[in-house]
Amino acid sequence: MSKPADTKIRNMEEFAAVSGLSRPTVSKYFNDPDSVRPSTRSRIEQALEKYDYRPNIFAMNQNRKLTKNVGIVVPYLADPFFAEIARNIEERLIAAGYRPTLYSAHGNPDLEMEILDGLRLLKPAGVLLAPLGRLSDRAEIEKFCRDVPTVLFDSNLDGIGAAFVGSDNRSFVSQTVEYLTRIGEPPAFFEMRTPANPNANKRRLAYLEHMDKLGLSPQVIKIEGEGWSFEEIGRRGAHDLFERKDLRSNAILCSNDRLAIGLLAACYERGIRVGRGPECTLRVASNDDHPFSRFTCPSLTTAAHDYDSVSSHAVAKLLELIENGGRFSDRTEDLFAARLVLRESA
Repeated sequence: MSKPADTKIRNMEEFAAVSGLSRPTVSKYFNDPDSVRPSTRSRIEQALEKYDYRPNIFAMNQNRKLTKNVGIVVPYLADPFFAEIARNIEERLIAAGYRPTLYSAHGNPDLEMEILDGLRLLKPAGVLLAPLGRLSDRAEIEKFCRDVPTVLFDSNLDGIGAAFVGSDNRSFVSQTVEYLTRIGEPPAFFEMRTPANPNANKRRLAYLEHMDKLGLSPQVIKIEGEGWSFEEIGRRGAHDLFERKDLRSNAILCSNDRLAIGLLAACYERGIRVGRGPECTLRVASNDDHPFSRFTCPSLTTAAHDYDSVSSHAVAKLLELIENGGRFSDRTEDLFAARLVLRESA
């Protein structure tokens, strides 16, 4: 006997009963609507409308040996770079038929561990992880990667995870240094003394190597500040630099665009003109192509991530890993070159 339409359907067994079909048939429909006959599909959809039933997809996933859940973990979602790369990854996973869940560690290593522990309970098919880096608990992340198919992206922890996909930091710095040197004085390098992201260290080393290759004297300017408030750290650090009158060049290469945005703010506050015009006294370039960098004043010359290639390749690598039973014979690393974007600041 069927229930009245206003009766609350609590689970799939009850829904199957009121629709007059077997539970396996109903479950088959929810996994793939095209897998049942058109007449059966029409019958189920009419019952869904009549009883306003929606299945618990999470519970369905947990009953499978391999779920469709995929975790995406980033260090700091308020950073527009991570928001943009996560958006790209999320869209590609959805298109591939997976159900991504996005997490932010907010720069906190304890929260990063809590997120990974929670992901274990979700029984994910796989995880795409951009670790904090220096602050991460390497041993715990390595253990997680042994338990759950994991591909690292953006920041690499050598030897951990089945694969790493990211940007070639040398290509960022070589292009910006080459360009700034070609059109004027070689740049000083502006960075945090204690950088939050391991890419910063790779960029400083690339700067030193490239300046040495060109036979030029480097100047590394280390500014104080910890955490992820890069714009404010950059602004304060720039004011301190200008107070000390310690800059030996009329060009500055910032480790990342968010520090550069802070530096540009300090220049505005001090009346320092940035750009290539005759009234300008400073050129500024950076790395990342932060989504807002073209809207700074002046707009920021930068080396751009290949967002599309990094995100698409990271997802493809994870799907390959899942299909391969969660293991590769050897860990792989794939790096994508930057693209120089010329704007008004240099």
